[in-house]
Amino acid sequence: MAVKVITDSTSCIPKDLAEKYGVEIVSLSVIMNGESYKEVDIDSEAFYDELAKCDKLPTSSQPPMDEFYNAFEKFAKDGHDIVAAFISSKLSGTYTTSHIIKDMILEKYPDVKIDLIDSQTSVMALGIGVLEGAKAAQEGKDFDEVSKIVRNTIEESEIIFVPGTLENLKKGGRIGGAAALFGKMLKINPILTVKEGAVVVMDKVRTKKRAIDKIVEVVKQDLKEKGIKQAVVCHILAEDEAKDLAKRLKEELDLDSMIGEISAVIGVHVGVKSVGIAYARES
Repeated sequence: MAVKVITDSTSCIPKDLAEKYGVEIVSLSVIMNGESYKEVDIDSEAFYDELAKCDKLPTSSQPPMDEFYNAFEKFAKDGHDIVAAFISSKLSGTYTTSHIIKDMILEKYPDVKIDLIDSQTSVMALGIGVLEGAKAAQEGKDFDEVSKIVRNTIEESEIIFVPGTLENLKKGGRIGGAAALFGKMLKINPILTVKEGAVVVMDKVRTKKRAIDKIVEVVKQDLKEKGIKQAVVCHILAEDEAKDLAKRLKEELDLDSMIGEISAVIGVHVGVKSVGIAYARES
């Protein structure tokens, strides 16, 4: 039997790549104005237009238990082993719930091996690790090898981005109202990353241009010291800026990158016109 890989929708893996490499994706939802929106079904423009009208930030919810269970049973009933990696447990309860699903599956299919991974990250920093594992599984690697590849790739992954607005960070309580107003007046742009499972401020600069310069500088250093095996420029309704960053990475660093959208679960905090990069260093 084969090894199969499961993840959640915050991994931002495009549908075509998920299908190509056999990745099963369970969807989180965003609750906004009393309505629940499955992340995999969200139309970005309509969603962020509605978000702009909200006084309170939306909340997120885990995949429904039946859908979660079915994603695992789909593989377990055929005797496949499963490696599953999810959004940081500090950002969602999805990983915690996956342990309940694992126990239910093993009660019915005791011979199946299941490895659950708390990625301690999100977006394509999670997605890159999942895809690397799925590719290895398709190549015939065994359960332990696939698990190791997913874990090691995620451990070597980084996500760095510039939020499109400070307002959502203020609403979410990450910065105070006075700091948001002061930052807006001075055109302060925080550079965000994910450390130990939580979104944190990496640096603060005066303009978005300088923020992008800083991102390129960090990527350049990692490329020089360890090498980078996969990179994805991420954005929220900022495709032109994303293309510009990808072009710059290619011209200045000879680094190829895909372009993808930031998960709505993360996007509600960082806002429209956010742009950044997720990448995995060579192990």
